[in-house]
Amino acid sequence: MMKKIILILCLAGCSSKMDIKRIPISVGETEIIMIWIPGGSFQMGSKDPMARADEQPIHSVKMDGFWMSETPVTNEQFATFINQTNYKTTAEVAPSLEEIMSQVPPGTPPPPKEMLVPGSLTFINHSAPANANSPVRWWTWSLNSNWRHPYGETSSINGLGDHPVVQTSWYDALAFSEWAGMSLPTEAQWEYAAKKGGVTNRREMNIWQGVFPVSNSGSDGYEKTNPVYAYKPNKIGLYDMAGNVWEWVADWYRPNTYAMKSREKNPTGPFSSYDPLEPSVQKRVTRGGSFLCNDQYCSGYRPTARMRTSPDTSLENTGFRCVMSYSQMEKILITQ
Repeated sequence: MMKKIILILCLAGCSSKMDIKRIPISVGETEIIMIWIPGGSFQMGSKDPMARADEQPIHSVKMDGFWMSETPVTNEQFATFINQTNYKTTAEVAPSLEEIMSQVPPGTPPPPKEMLVPGSLTFINHSAPANANSPVRWWTWSLNSNWRHPYGETSSINGLGDHPVVQTSWYDALAFSEWAGMSLPTEAQWEYAAKKGGVTNRREMNIWQGVFPVSNSGSDGYEKTNPVYAYKPNKIGLYDMAGNVWEWVADWYRPNTYAMKSREKNPTGPFSSYDPLEPSVQKRVTRGGSFLCNDQYCSGYRPTARMRTSPDTSLENTGFRCVMSYSQMEKILITQ
């Protein structure tokens, strides 16, 4: 098996500058290109002036090597999964009253029955500029909004096959990765790859241009998502590790994760979630920022920035990418 991997690496080609190892993996009727991330150690977290409390304390982490998808999963790749499995995403299934009530504080009135319909959250502009303490007023529930109709039921992904799939919940991302013989990256894997790849020039990422959420000038060429190969890759060959879409990772969210024990090697995060701002809602971590981020509000495109979202939530600025362990890659190559 080692010889087979070496052969494929040679056929796939290597960059003369960074010795980037790439393997195309067949996934249904399409393929996903995987990049080898060599093992090593790094400092996880940040003391940057823009860093938040949940990005600290900085701590040393040792990582085994792993494979990471070159780009976020695209509409074309996700469509192959849907076509072969008939999977229904979270946004395509009407939520139950029990699901809704389990995530709100005790005593909250139940929503009207007409709200228990398939749909998802879409962005709307707001007249007041946002700051770190602003109430979130730029999301609205859109009937029948889902991965095929990411910006409302009249929108479409026609012509957007090479854009990242969005309106996918954590459960949807997990289902795809398992079907493909892959995994969602841990938070440590994601940050390690982002830092190893180097900081991306802000002129080379898709983020909000203008006053958020009042107006986006689109001066970077995109008001929503961009094709996954539109911008330059980082130094290790990964695209869109900053901006475009937030990316689900495997870990539960806790603000004190970095102070927990057993984070010295390949940490997988806490066993449960807690967000003091919404104690009743379990949340998973997302990374990388999106086209809705800028310095004025979230600066989520920083490699250490952490966001948290309930795993059944779908948003027009959230997608995912996949990873593979060495053993997962061996298993895939046996069958290809």
